[in-house]
Amino acid sequence: MATVSMRDMLKAGVHFGHQTRYWNPKMKPFIFGARNKVHIINLEKTVPMFNEALAELNKISARKGKILFVGTKRAASEAVKEAANSCDQFFVNHRWLGGMLTNWKTVRQSIKRLKDLETQSQDGTFEKLTKKEALMRTRELEKLENSLGGIKDMGGLPDALFVIDADHEHIAIKEANNLGIPVFAIVDTNSDPDGVDFVIPGNDDAIRAVSLYLGAVA
Repeated sequence: MATVSMRDMLKAGVHFGHQTRYWNPKMKPFIFGARNKVHIINLEKTVPMFNEALAELNKISARKGKILFVGTKRAASEAVKEAANSCDQFFVNHRWLGGMLTNWKTVRQSIKRLKDLETQSQDGTFEKLTKKEALMRTRELEKLENSLGGIKDMGGLPDALFVIDADHEHIAIKEANNLGIPVFAIVDTNSDPDGVDFVIPGNDDAIRAVSLYLGAVA
């Protein structure tokens, strides 16, 4: 995990927040000012906060901890999957299913079903079924792979969450809070930093910014 400089952040547009009318006043300490009715994030705060978060995530992965990357909106989805895969960690990049952490027992059963279907699709079972039944199982497999594929080998709850867009992923953050799992999150000017253990104030929409965070963590 590399450290990230202010220059890197400026180039990626990390400092551009949301329109001023959508702001969350709790983000005031991290806002430098406004330009053309858009809040500008104070990168002098972001740089050390991000590097502190990186150092902590480094410790977690060094002791073989499991980090769950969460980013389900379109701008982050593909990058989240790539980053998690590149460092052998786990991800949720489509839809956060309520109870994914707090109801792990049920999720585990769905993962078992996903793995059973994967086996069936590979060992010729699907070919022995009627066309309709095979299609139904293929659809079920695709649906489960979409929602659970990134956590099917996690084997239990994660040791940390790395979240792109605290506002969009508030359900995931709440579940992690309930279970005492530390949350690292990119928090834009329209988001609530409460519930995030390691706040990283920054743009959570620009693909270049999202790629910068994920590249550094992975």
